[in-house]
Amino acid sequence: MTAPASTPADNPLLRPWTGPHGLPPFESIAPDHFRPAFDTALAEQQAEIAAIADATDAPTFANTVEAMERSGQALKRVGGVFFNLSGSHTNDAIQAIEREMAPVLAKHRNSIFMNETLFRRVDELHRRRETLGLDAEQARVLDRYHTIFVRAGARLGPEEKKRLAAITERLASLGTQFSQNVLADEKSYRLVLDGEADLAGLPPFLVEAAAQAAEDAGLNGKHVITLSRSSIEPFLQFSSRRDLREQAFKAWAARGDAGGATDNKALIAEMVALRAERAKLLGYETFAEFKLADTMAKTPEAVLDLLNEVWTPARRRAQEERDDLQAQAQAQGDNIEIEPWDWRYYAEQVRNRQHNLDEATIKPYFQLDRIIDAAFDTAHRLFGLSFEEIKDFPRYHPDIRAWRVTGSDGAFVGIFIGDYFARSSKRSGAWMSAFRSQERLTGDVRPIIVNVMNFAKGGPGEPSLLSFDDARTLFHEFGHALHGLLSNVTYPLLAGTSVSTDFVELPSQLYEHWLSQPDILRRYATHYRTGEPIPEELLQRLMAARNFNQGFATVEYLASAFVDIDLHRLTDPKDLDAAAFEKESLKKIGMPREIIMRHRTPHFTHVFSGDGYSSGYYSYLWSEVLDADAFNAFEETGDAFDRTTADKLKRFIYSAGNLRDPAEAYTAFRGRLPTPEALLAKRGLSATPAA
Repeated sequence: MTAPASTPADNPLLRPWTGPHGLPPFESIAPDHFRPAFDTALAEQQAEIAAIADATDAPTFANTVEAMERSGQALKRVGGVFFNLSGSHTNDAIQAIEREMAPVLAKHRNSIFMNETLFRRVDELHRRRETLGLDAEQARVLDRYHTIFVRAGARLGPEEKKRLAAITERLASLGTQFSQNVLADEKSYRLVLDGEADLAGLPPFLVEAAAQAAEDAGLNGKHVITLSRSSIEPFLQFSSRRDLREQAFKAWAARGDAGGATDNKALIAEMVALRAERAKLLGYETFAEFKLADTMAKTPEAVLDLLNEVWTPARRRAQEERDDLQAQAQAQGDNIEIEPWDWRYYAEQVRNRQHNLDEATIKPYFQLDRIIDAAFDTAHRLFGLSFEEIKDFPRYHPDIRAWRVTGSDGAFVGIFIGDYFARSSKRSGAWMSAFRSQERLTGDVRPIIVNVMNFAKGGPGEPSLLSFDDARTLFHEFGHALHGLLSNVTYPLLAGTSVSTDFVELPSQLYEHWLSQPDILRRYATHYRTGEPIPEELLQRLMAARNFNQGFATVEYLASAFVDIDLHRLTDPKDLDAAAFEKESLKKIGMPREIIMRHRTPHFTHVFSGDGYSSGYYSYLWSEVLDADAFNAFEETGDAFDRTTADKLKRFIYSAGNLRDPAEAYTAFRGRLPTPEALLAKRGLSATPAA
C-alpha cells in the first residue's frame, strides 16, 4: 500500500493528474490519502466562500455566482474519487472514512448555503435579475442557486438554522450507515451448493458463474449463489430445489432486516422523523411536499395520480399471471400454492410454454462484449460518437475498462469507464457516476464518466453472458453515461445529469428502446461459441415475449414507489414501526401475496442511503411516461435512427443538462408534454397494447 501523504504536495489526490486524459492516479491512491485530502480541500473552499461572502464591492453575477461556481475544485476531485470507490470498490478503511466524513461534508454544505451574508448577495442578484443583462444559461444558474439556498434554509432564523444543520448532518450519518449495513448483509451471505443435487435445474451458464463465485470466495470445487441480482435471480428462475429457492429468497428479502448490528429499521424510523421535521422547518406540511416542490411532478397528489393509474391494470395483469403459474405448477404435479420464491421458477416455464422461449436459449446470444459494442454503435448512429479502447491507464480494479470518446468531427468528448462485474467490495445494483463533469467555466473540461454493474463473471476463458434484462440494464446505464458525456454547458451546476430526479431517468430509459431494435439485435446478438447471429425465428419470439410477466414487474416496482411516498407523507412519524408501516401500506393497495416489493424498506438504498430518491422512487415511472412518448417521435418517422429527431434529442435532452426547466426541455424536443397512454401501451397494460 502507498504510504500516506505527509503534506498536500505529496498527496496524489491533490497533485495535478497528469496521467492519460487526466484520469485519477488510482494506483497511487491509498485510503490514508483521503482524510488529509478532504481536510485540505474543505479548508480551500471555506476560504474561497468567505472571500465571496465578505467582499465589500457590490454583488455581480461574476463576483458572486461565477465565483461560487469556480470554488471547491479540489473538493470535487477528491469527492469524485472517494464516493465512486466507496460504492464500487470499498474496504473497511474507506467505510470508516465514509462514516467519518458524512456529517463533516453535510456541515460544510450547510456552512455555504446557510451563510447569511452570502445569501444576501445572491438574493439581491435574484431580485434584480431582469436588469443584469444575463444570458439564458446565466439566468438559469442564478435561479437554481437561489432555489438551493432557500431550500437549504437560508431564510430561517438562527435557532431554526442550527436545528436544520443538526438534522442534515445526522441524516448524512444515518444514510451512510444504512448503505453500509445493506452491503454488509449482501457481502456476508453465500448459498453454497455442494454436489449435483444442489445444482438441479441450473443451466450451464449459471453453473459456470456459480463455480467462479465459489472460486472467488476460496471455495474451489463448490458453487456459490450470492445476493447479486445477476446471481440470485437466475437461480430463482431455474433451481428445481424449492427448499434452496426459499432459503436464498428469504435472505435476499431480509437484507437490512435480520436483527443485530446491520438491521436498518431503527435507522429508517429516525430518518423519516428527521425528514419530516426538516420539511416543517422549511414551511412544508410533509417531507414529500418539500421534496416534490422542486421536481416535474410538483406535488404528492400528482405522483399518486400516476401510480394509481398504472396500479389497477398492473395488479389485474399480475393476478392473471399468478393464475397461469398456479396452473403450471399443478400441471406438472407440484401440489403447492405459489409463494414469492416460486414466481420466477414457474414464470420461466410458462414463458417457455407460451413463447417457446427460455433464458438458457437466449443467454448464449448476449455476450457482454457484444452488448457493449451494440451500445456504442447505437450512440454512433444517433449522435456520431466513436469509442476507442484504452489499454494502458490507471485502474482502481483490474476488471475495469476505459474508452476514449470522440465526436463526429473527431474532437475529444470524454472518457468512458466500464466496471461490469459483481464483487464483494461493490454495492449491489447498477449506476452511472462521474469522476469529472463537463463544464467550460474553468477551461474546456471534458467528462470522465463511469458505468458500474454487477454482472456475473464468466468462468476461466469464457465470456460473461447476459440475460435480456441484464442487456437492458447496460443500455439503461449507458443512456445515463451519454447524458454525462454529451453535456454541453458552461456552468458546473447545470452539467450532465444535474437535473430533477423525475427527469434524470428519461435519457437512460429512452436509450433502452434501441436494444430492442431488430437490426441492432441481428448484428450484435451472436452466439458466443459459433458466432452465428440470433436466428430470426428466435428473435421474433424474443420480441413477442418482451411484455411477458409485465404485471409482476410493474407491481413489484409500484409497491416500492407507494411505500416511499406514503412514508414521506407522514405529518408526525414519531416511533415509526418500519415493518408494520410497510405491511399496512401494501395492504392498502391490495398487494398480491405472491409478490414482494422490488426494494423492501430495510434495504431500500435508493431512498435511505441518501436523499437522492427519497419521495422520488416514482421517478422511473414518471420518466417512463416521457421515454415511451419520446421514442414514438422516432417511430413516427419510420426510422429509429432518424437524423433530425436524433439531433433534436441531443440538443434539448442529452447535451442540455439543466439549461431549461424539464417540462420546457421536453416540449422543446417533442412539441408537447406526454400523457400516460404511451407508457401503458409500452408495458402491454392498456386495452390496445403496442404491436
